[in-house]
Amino acid sequence: MERSNVIYSTPAGNAAAARGERSIGAILIDAGLLKAEAAEPILRLQREQDLRFGDAAIQLGLLKKADIEYAMSLQFDYPYLLRGESPLSENLVAAYAPFTPQVEALRALRSQLMLRWFDTDISHKALAIVSAERGEGRSFIAANLAIVFSQLGERTLLIDADMRNPSQHALFGLDNRAGLSALLTGRGGPEAAQRIPALRDLSVLPAGAQPPNPSELLARPEFTQLLQQLSKEYDVLILDTPATAGNSDSQTIARCAGGAMIVARKNASRFMRVRSIAELAIQNSATIVGTVLDDF
Repeated sequence: MERSNVIYSTPAGNAAAARGERSIGAILIDAGLLKAEAAEPILRLQREQDLRFGDAAIQLGLLKKADIEYAMSLQFDYPYLLRGESPLSENLVAAYAPFTPQVEALRALRSQLMLRWFDTDISHKALAIVSAERGEGRSFIAANLAIVFSQLGERTLLIDADMRNPSQHALFGLDNRAGLSALLTGRGGPEAAQRIPALRDLSVLPAGAQPPNPSELLARPEFTQLLQQLSKEYDVLILDTPATAGNSDSQTIARCAGGAMIVARKNASRFMRVRSIAELAIQNSATIVGTVLDDF
């Protein structure tokens, strides 16, 4: 994807920042958010009024709260992206705005999934994200959930298993020529999963070239075998799926993954459609881990 968004100035800076040793001022200067000559009046006010560096800078109008949050993320080894400086879509709110209520809700969802699924059995590595219709937020939830898992330090792979209307390659700025469809037909290897340099511990496996027979490809033993192989390399597998309306792909994916989370959109999704997804998943021996009402 990838023009990588470089957020540290030097390798030595990386290590120091990871240990929390670099000052906020030095990080801001290195990141180009603060001019070196502006540090002196900030330090003066900091001493005079016994303020923190960031509070003094904001009081002088030299920095914004978002600048301080960004610097602190580097200081405590929790990097995120600045808008306009990365090819990643701004719909990836977990990558750009980690301190917003939206992302707090995603982190709360992550905690619930850790308790209810990923930590309950060593074989629980994969989770399918399903919904009844297109436009209900399924791909948005899948992408941002994968990001917050990676921010936790989990080796995370986001798999775009929607070979009908794929979207993850567009969200992450990836080449979609090689992906899941190539792996399932023996025309690709593990290198099809692409690392996201700007987001540590996150990789994405795009859907790849659109095949004429996605249902048949997903129903082959190769898909289950692929998930088993990837489960040895990653801690968390998040699978984006096609809408359930009109095809059986998502049910096959949920069965192979073992678990599914249903996404419904507030004031849009129909209750009967959501209940039907749950019933079909259970019939296909998949566990419904939970349901998310998406109002983003």
